[in-house]
Amino acid sequence: MKAIGMYEYRPTEDPESLVDVELPKPKAEGRDILVEVKAVSVNPVDTKVRGRKEPARDVPHVFGYDAAGVVAETGPEVTLFKPGDEVFYAGDITRPGTNQEYHLVDERIVALKPRTLDFADAASLPLTAITAWELLFDRLGVPYGRKTGQGSLLIINGAGGVGSILIQIARRLTGLTVIATASREESVAWVRRMGAHHVINHHEPLDEQLKAIGVPEVDYVASLTASDRNLAIFPTIIAPQGRLALIDDPAAFDIKPLKTKAISVHWELMFTRPMFGTADMIEQHRLLSEVAALVDDGLLVATKTQELTPINAEQLRAAHAIQESARAIGKTVLVGFPSSA
Repeated sequence: MKAIGMYEYRPTEDPESLVDVELPKPKAEGRDILVEVKAVSVNPVDTKVRGRKEPARDVPHVFGYDAAGVVAETGPEVTLFKPGDEVFYAGDITRPGTNQEYHLVDERIVALKPRTLDFADAASLPLTAITAWELLFDRLGVPYGRKTGQGSLLIINGAGGVGSILIQIARRLTGLTVIATASREESVAWVRRMGAHHVINHHEPLDEQLKAIGVPEVDYVASLTASDRNLAIFPTIIAPQGRLALIDDPAAFDIKPLKTKAISVHWELMFTRPMFGTADMIEQHRLLSEVAALVDDGLLVATKTQELTPINAEQLRAAHAIQESARAIGKTVLVGFPSSA
């Protein structure tokens, strides 16, 4: 089967940074399903994994953490799916990734894809939707579905993949005032389209801008990037007993200045449940099923902004370049493996 892999780190523009390879087709065992991959999308984690300076490999490292496709085969313990089902999911960082024609994944982190979306749009959602959902409801503890009209959420980097779906979920499923940051004209327009009540510029002082919109302190902050650079301002802009959640990887993050206001700090990593096989691992199946239902009901929209085809090394390198540009809006999706000669 066709796949895209990496033997050693090389810059994105190097043709050898990602290469087309042929691999044996896997077989489903246990609770795994084998998915014929129709579309994949790229996230910051893809470029982080590719950027690791590790020794050269003898066999290619196949990664990728978003997919939509068709169930081709099920393991003997599978109960949630059958061959022919159309599914979407974000995979497990400890296992081979989705950049291959056929991919094994545990059924507990998979859901039927939204009926109203094609494979390309469906592939734009899983990783970011899981991250946003877990961050908002599991980590920050925002009450799900309670529109009290109270409280405020600041999303730093609202135009990225996670920000794009987090804005929607917070706006549609909570009563929070949603404030997102964006700096360019096109990214400001995008976050407004996603549903942000207010947009402020993350390159300008956050405290002054929050005061200007009448929200000097927010109850929740979703810090999706630059958490270390904003750490000094968090004690000022987060309300007493507020909550901060982050997903990026600051080299150092001294939270002692947050103590006076009893601000709690939460990490979100959507891979934690599959990595450790947690007792509640099936929650990712359930939340993705709910996301699919919300999409089909017209309450959430896909976040694809660019589509590349086919799924091969050349197009994947192009998608990585877009992700690394620091100007990406929404998600870049790749569709369709090239047909065999």
